[in-house]
Amino acid sequence: MDPGKAIFETVEKLRQRRTAPLVLELDLTEGLTQGPPSDPLAALLSMRKPRLSDVLAGLKRARQDSRVKALIVKIGGNPIGLATVQELRQAVIEFRASGKQTVAFAETFGEFGAGTIPYFLASAFDRVYLQPSGDVGLTGVVLEQRFLKNALGKLGVDYEIGQRHEYKTAANTFTQDHMTEPHRESMARIVESITEQIVAGIADGRRLDPGKVRELIDRGPFIGAEAVDAGLVDGLAYRDEVYGEVKRAAGEDSLLQYVSRYHRTSAVKKLPHPTADGIALVHGDGAIRTGRSGRSPLGGGGAMGSDTISAALRAARRDEHVKAVVFRVDSPGGSYVASDTVWREVVLTRKVKPVIVSMGDVAASGGYFVSMAADVIVAQPGTLTGSIGVLGGKPVLSELLEKLGVDTDHVAQGANAGMFSTSRGFSPEQWERVNAWLDRIYDDFVGKVAEARDLSRERAHELARGRVWTGADARAGGLVDELGGLEDALQLARKRVGLAEDAPVRVYPRLNPLERLRGPESSDDKAAALARVRLDSWGPLARLSAELGLPATGPLALPAWYTIR
Repeated sequence: MDPGKAIFETVEKLRQRRTAPLVLELDLTEGLTQGPPSDPLAALLSMRKPRLSDVLAGLKRARQDSRVKALIVKIGGNPIGLATVQELRQAVIEFRASGKQTVAFAETFGEFGAGTIPYFLASAFDRVYLQPSGDVGLTGVVLEQRFLKNALGKLGVDYEIGQRHEYKTAANTFTQDHMTEPHRESMARIVESITEQIVAGIADGRRLDPGKVRELIDRGPFIGAEAVDAGLVDGLAYRDEVYGEVKRAAGEDSLLQYVSRYHRTSAVKKLPHPTADGIALVHGDGAIRTGRSGRSPLGGGGAMGSDTISAALRAARRDEHVKAVVFRVDSPGGSYVASDTVWREVVLTRKVKPVIVSMGDVAASGGYFVSMAADVIVAQPGTLTGSIGVLGGKPVLSELLEKLGVDTDHVAQGANAGMFSTSRGFSPEQWERVNAWLDRIYDDFVGKVAEARDLSRERAHELARGRVWTGADARAGGLVDELGGLEDALQLARKRVGLAEDAPVRVYPRLNPLERLRGPESSDDKAAALARVRLDSWGPLARLSAELGLPATGPLALPAWYTIR
């Protein structure tokens, strides 16, 4: 082959790739990650998952890019939280408003299972296609809790737990055999609020009457052909048919490119100056604990370490090129002490520059504690937040140990030296200390809420009492300022400090490879914000062990079963 011809053809192909129309693609079958990986293990586990911030920024940029003609999203069964789905829906709606085509494709919305939240996401698109063998599991919203009191009682396990107040129901799993009235009231309102949001979204996206949507939910799930007849999907087709149709409409020479790849290549072309003024983005994900963030190599979720988050906030606070901080919180809570440590750093940062909190799927209990001192709190309507309360106690295993033939003896000095032993219950004097501890934490929590949210203490207590709220209801009650997502929080931060709409966003801590290797010089060094791999012994059984009382997750924690997927 003529070398000159080969070079010409190679150059021509590169030119075509730079100028050909683009069809952006987003594959959600593996789910999403919220922020950048905090440690090598997290990087490995998230290799195949797109990052939410990349997707949002990429779709925002694509709205103004004449090369981008369409967006195809493959929606899978991997559960994505409701608030994250709402962020994606808003990004898709804004992309549609720019005149570009949007198509959702699913092999199934729940294979003989629930698919309400995935379908809710799909309803934001121009067209929705379903594989002929697929179904639409539009069945509504349910929050279900199992109660272990009777089962544990048969084993000889009792729980002694105090809580502040009646809506702080995480301990009910162990102390009740059914929902208490406050428990049922709180959960019923959450389900009602979420259903209202889903009905409104589907009605708007599919141009249906809200009453008709509620009727369809009561009739679901739907076989594919039934979903077409009901107006829930536009057609039954396989992937090759859907993708082929979209690419033909975009142009025969159009190219398919992942949104995350598009964002990264576009961002490289428009790299801001290293010292350009911008916004710091700090991610706080997972259960809150003292020490450094990280995850177990044996499985289980990650953790938000107070040392890591505090160091990141200090680094952003001291950087003269950071004009505002956006703190992204996605956490059910955990340790009171760790939450208070992060709260203090938010307070100190706010004295120097604005702090905007963007809440993810859940920012409740300790997750609300670390958020409440911000200048502005932004949440999605479906975010679970609040849970301003506290609980604490222990399992008593004396009867179980006796059944197993395990004898316990002890030697101690100090009247309360064995207070936290699971071999015996609390004495009246020890209960007095437990209640004093619970009262102190609750009073501190409510007092800080009242001050931060400019509420009377009485009103703060009324909104607290351990009750979980959706973002929509939290905004109505004054616990949240704005409804929106991460991009809304970033734009709000830019506006507050007079930066341009495209001012850069930098994830903190910003560390070069050498800084990562050498380690921190002190706790004030930004390298102190590095996460670590935690050697937790329970690994994937961490949740079960927590429910059995084996390790304490902390007094400010929201039960995992609250998650809406």
